Formats: sequence, structure tokens, C-alpha cells
Amino acid sequence: MKVLFIGGTGIISSACAELVLERNMELTLLTRGMSSRPPAPGARVFKHNIQDATGVQKALEHEAFDAVVNWVNFTVDQVERDIHLFRGKTGHYLFISSASAYQKPPSLLPITESTPLFNPYWQYSRDKIACEERLFRAYREDRFPVTIVRPSHTYDKTLLPFHGRYTTIDRMRKGKPVIVHGDGTSLWTLTHHRDFAVGLVGLLGNRQALGHAFHITSDELLTWNQIFEIMGRAAKAQPKIIHVPSEVIARFDAEWGVNLLGDKAHSMVFDNSKIRRFVPDFNPSIPFHQGAREIMAWYDEDPSRCTLNPELDRIMDNMVKLYERV
Repeated sequence: MKVLFIGGTGIISSACAELVLERNMELTLLTRGMSSRPPAPGARVFKHNIQDATGVQKALEHEAFDAVVNWVNFTVDQVERDIHLFRGKTGHYLFISSASAYQKPPSLLPITESTPLFNPYWQYSRDKIACEERLFRAYREDRFPVTIVRPSHTYDKTLLPFHGRYTTIDRMRKGKPVIVHGDGTSLWTLTHHRDFAVGLVGLLGNRQALGHAFHITSDELLTWNQIFEIMGRAAKAQPKIIHVPSEVIARFDAEWGVNLLGDKAHSMVFDNSKIRRFVPDFNPSIPFHQGAREIMAWYDEDPSRCTLNPELDRIMDNMVKLYERV
């Protein structure tokens, strides 16, 4: 099978690229070459910016692929470009959407692929919804061979699961309070990128998946209190948790707030029965306590990775002072 990844060196796509090659598929990466992660060994690499549609069209003029996955599409105009570029050049086009597109707050759990798409809080999610709508229309009207994939919170060893990244770990290790939104009991799902890869790669070239959408997540459910506690144990620290409503956090830090209100503040429980029907070997098996140890080992291996955000640290101090007074 000949596979093209647009991107392919990101947190999620890097694990998928490795698995594609392990399964003896022929992988081509179309990438700007700007990532800190090197391309997967064995992949053919075209260094082009997908935004340069004319240059990409010329580079791929004599190429055809069984499957194309675009990891870096975020707006409808980018989707329109891909429909034009890959119509007739691939038998399967996979668009990477986002589980944040699902209804917020959800009216019914667990989330299935038929849960409405609606997010009034986050423009990123609304853009993904618009992309999906355009691609499904292309499938209905022109038989464009699309499948939609909606990752949720997918991580590798480089990605700490909370706003502020290492700044929050630094606060834990110094004995300073850390901020958890709400009362910390909303449910969340964290998916290791190697588990996700099994589902994604299993869909490649599957003609039965055309016109369908799938989310691909772990089945492990954790509260945010548990997530902070697991990360604290991996960092050999005891987190001192202060609970702050998401709406209040948004007043202190708009970026943090929209990420909460548009996604993480809501309990998200996913039904993965659909991806299992299409990809029977999908069976996520990496618990977050194992992933947390991988994360902290990566950060502790090189102190230069432990970058701090002094402004965010100050904002957290101000929130803590406010709630201590209350």
C-alpha cells in the first residue's frame, strides 16, 4: 500500500508513520521539515509546504496513493485545496478532525460518532466542523473518498496534559499550589499516541470506511484530580490542588479558558465500539500512569526541556491568592 502523510512528524502522526512502516507499507511524507522530530526512518520525504498548492501539485504530478492523511488541515479553504489536489490521485483521503467538535456540553454520554457537532466556545472546533461538512458534501456529491478521524487528547512523551506544561510540574516540585478547573471530578480520556496509531493505520485503504467518521481514544477514564495526582507521583511530588471554576480561569487567562470551556471542562466519555468493528485489533493498552512515567523521564533527561512560563506562574499565584482569601 502506498500512503502519503501531509505532516507526519507531529505527536500523533509520528507514531502512525512508524506503524505504517512496520506494516511494510510504502510511506511518503510531505513536510516543511520544521519539526524537532526527524522523519520516520524508511519514509520517502518531499520537502514542500502544503500551502503552496502549485508547488505541491507539481511535486506530486506523477504520484498516486492508496491513502492520503492530512494532519495539518484546519480551515475550509485548506480542505478545498486538498479536494482539488487529490481527486483522482487517491482511493482514500483521511481528514484529521477533533473530538472537541462534539456537542459542548454533551447532552448524553457516552459520546458516539452520531453525537451532534456543536461547540459555541472554541473557533478551532467550529472550523473543524465546517471542514467535515465540506468533505462529507464532497463525498455525497462527487464521491470524494473521505473518512473523518476525530482524536481526543492524544499524547506522547513530550506532552504534559495540562495548561502551562512544565510550569505546572515546577510548581508541584516546589510545593506551590496548582490550579485544577471545577471541582476536579469531571472525567477525561488520555490516549497514548501508539494506541491511537493502531486505529488510524487500521483504517488506511479500508473502502468500507468511506463516508464514515470515527473517534479513536483510550477506554481509561480519569478525573482531573487523578490526572494531576498521577503526574505528581511520576514527578515525585505531592500536588497541592486548588479548585477554580473554569469561567474564573477564563477571566484570568483567555487562552486557558477557551481550552477548558470548549473542551476539557466537560466530562467526555467515548464509546469506541465503531472503530473496533472496523479495526478489530484496536485495543488501547497503555495506561496513563505508564505514559506519565514516560513523560517525566523525557523531561528529566534534559533540563533544557523544562521551560517555564513566568507570566503564567504569576497568573496562577494571583488565582491562588484570590481563592485563599475567599
